[in-house]
Amino acid sequence: AFDKTVAKDKSLAVGFFQRGFVHLQLEMYKEALSDYHLAFSHLRKNPFIDYKQLGLRHILYAWEVLYSTAAAQCRLQQWQEARATLEKAAVWRPEGRTAILALALERVQDRLFLEPMQVPPGEFFRPRKKEVEQLDSKDFLGKPKVISSIIPNDEYIGFEPLRPQKQGFYEPRADALR
Repeated sequence: AFDKTVAKDKSLAVGFFQRGFVHLQLEMYKEALSDYHLAFSHLRKNPFIDYKQLGLRHILYAWEVLYSTAAAQCRLQQWQEARATLEKAAVWRPEGRTAILALALERVQDRLFLEPMQVPPGEFFRPRKKEVEQLDSKDFLGKPKVISSIIPNDEYIGFEPLRPQKQGFYEPRADALR
């Protein structure tokens, strides 16, 4: 399902984030690491993306993506890279709230695995009810209209590009200027 989701929206950071978590659960560590890198790049240097407008009650933070990236690196025995990633996550973490990252750095130094962050279980994309009600078919083209020419003596009926005017074909009269 996540493969189909990210195929439809190649810049859906939370889709890559969630697929990375699933890959970790399936012990597909390289794929998980790749997904976490894609999720972080699709954040486009933003500290977070709020998906509430799209119907998912979750905010994806850059530091969470980096923390999960470090968790995947730990599973691949890339301890130095995991440490560097956690130090990078500390930069993205809000001020004064780095206790979880300090604990994670200690775990990496002791060569213990990290548990990745995830979207809370039970959270799904659910569009608002009023948005779903508006999914009825709409006529964006409107009703067809008959358009007639303002040029007297023009008997053409149909559609074609603009035609060059013939000399003397349209000669305004003095009373037409009023």
